[in-house]
Amino acid sequence: MNRTDPAGEAHVTFSGVRKTYDGEHLIVSDLNLAIRRGEFLTLLGPSGSGKTTCLMMLAGFETPTAGEIRLNGQVINRLPPHRRNIGMVFQNYALFPHMTVRENLRFPLAIRKLPAAEIDRKVTRALDMVQLGGLGERYPQQLSGGQQQRIALARALVFDPELVLMDEPLGALDKQLREHMQLEIKHLQQALGVTVVFVTHDQSEALTMSDRIAVFDQGVIQQIDDPATLYELPANNFVANFIGENNALEGAVESVEGDRCTVKLDGGLRVQASIGNPVATGARTVLSVRPESIQLNVQSLGCANRLGGYVREITYLGDHLRVQVELAGRKQIIVKAPAAQHKHRFDTGDAIHVGINPQQIRALAPSA
Repeated sequence: MNRTDPAGEAHVTFSGVRKTYDGEHLIVSDLNLAIRRGEFLTLLGPSGSGKTTCLMMLAGFETPTAGEIRLNGQVINRLPPHRRNIGMVFQNYALFPHMTVRENLRFPLAIRKLPAAEIDRKVTRALDMVQLGGLGERYPQQLSGGQQQRIALARALVFDPELVLMDEPLGALDKQLREHMQLEIKHLQQALGVTVVFVTHDQSEALTMSDRIAVFDQGVIQQIDDPATLYELPANNFVANFIGENNALEGAVESVEGDRCTVKLDGGLRVQASIGNPVATGARTVLSVRPESIQLNVQSLGCANRLGGYVREITYLGDHLRVQVELAGRKQIIVKAPAAQHKHRFDTGDAIHVGINPQQIRALAPSA
């Protein structure tokens, strides 16, 4: 169940926040962001895009150069980290190696001077929450990577914070365990109703876990939306290329009618497309097309855009084929086609028809 709504209460707000280390280059530029109470928000972007700096400013480990950060309406720019009541989970777990698991969990409660009986009760509850109740007397080095990550998560939650920050917490885990932990963290967050701000550069991780995703590039949020909207309706060329796999077809706009336009591709082909952001007749545009939105041969017959090409490469991936097709003008595109529909029906070098409906093509302004 999604515990947030578009008009939900703002738990955290960034207002005009900037961050620079040298006075010239902005790591974060004029950030305005409202994080809803109880939501799972992911900050996603390439290295150096500003996402981790935003998290560190919220945690109190960095101070904004300008602007305000508010938590529950209170300005926290100069509030030290230990007074923010925020849980943190790091990629390297940051567990104390000389303490047992139970002692690691007791630590944040002891520094808050809670009564011993309450500390024991909260530690036991936190261990049970991450299904490691029997490992309290072990040391971190006696645990697997996945168990250490669970303990780090339990320690971030043990003092009942209303906000938890996670910085690439699953980066050190193997693929299978990482995918399992993604769902485990999401289910735990939903059950507790806690607000989570999660940093990653992994798009599939962000799509799996988030209520909303803020895509960063060069210190600026390029788009913030729910995963489906972000993937299906990218706001610009950067988001289209950064989220998932994308075919980018370049051309010029020949005509505009309502929310559709006709584009002449550089190879000479004409296609109809949906308008993603404002385009004008004669302007250059980049068409964004997801590989799974393209139909092949018989399946392409009902599509408004039907183009000819040649099969250059086929890769069998079990449930689907990854087909590289060369269109007129020698433009290469990738198609993901269901294996059950197409296996053994065409081969490398064959002529092929590809079909794309206008609602599956998004005309976007070229990147600056």
